[in-house]
Amino acid sequence: DRLAAGENLYKIGVRDIPLAIANGWSGGTTVAGTIFCAHKFKIRTFATGGIGGVHHGSGFDISADLIQLSKTPMIVVCSGAKAILDLRATIEYLETYSIPVIGYQTNELPAFYSSSSGIHIDTRADTAEKIVDIARAYRELGLQNSILVVNPPPKETEIPSEIINKAVEQALSEAERDHITGKDVTPYLLQKVVENTSGNSMQANLGLLRNNARLAGTIAIADSRQ
Repeated sequence: DRLAAGENLYKIGVRDIPLAIANGWSGGTTVAGTIFCAHKFKIRTFATGGIGGVHHGSGFDISADLIQLSKTPMIVVCSGAKAILDLRATIEYLETYSIPVIGYQTNELPAFYSSSSGIHIDTRADTAEKIVDIARAYRELGLQNSILVVNPPPKETEIPSEIINKAVEQALSEAERDHITGKDVTPYLLQKVVENTSGNSMQANLGLLRNNARLAGTIAIADSRQ
């Protein structure tokens, strides 16, 4: 309840964790922060809705999630990068930093709220066991990057790409109008997308979170058995 409705809460990335400890802050960890903490406690798989990535219109606004993915061995289950981001630029960044993107029962990068982005991905795995095999091969070679497993959102809650793209374009325009910058950009855009879709994006978000958690649990069980 405190995290959901409390005041004076912080968005905590890796750089903020020591500050949060020293100052007694409460807040939620970013994907990067969660990867860091999970790895410290020898957790090898975790789920999120979508990772951060490269923002539209600037090659310099890049999420620290991508940096952490490049240097921490973890199986990360998500529905791609958040739809407010530049998905093609994000995929290029992942490729540059040797972060494998594995489609779970798909050869197309999910676009967070929708299953279709038009972006092809080369590696596909149809079972949790195959994902574990791939992750194990990386570990045995001593590679320190994460494995990014992209899981399409459930059909019953996904939003057609043409609808979500229009909502995102409107949100980006509003962010520019309101001079939103820095750490405020992502929460601002996500809230605007909720408003621009009459709340449907929130239901889609909850649906894909449950779906990703289910897959991550299946992968973790398979990993423990091998």
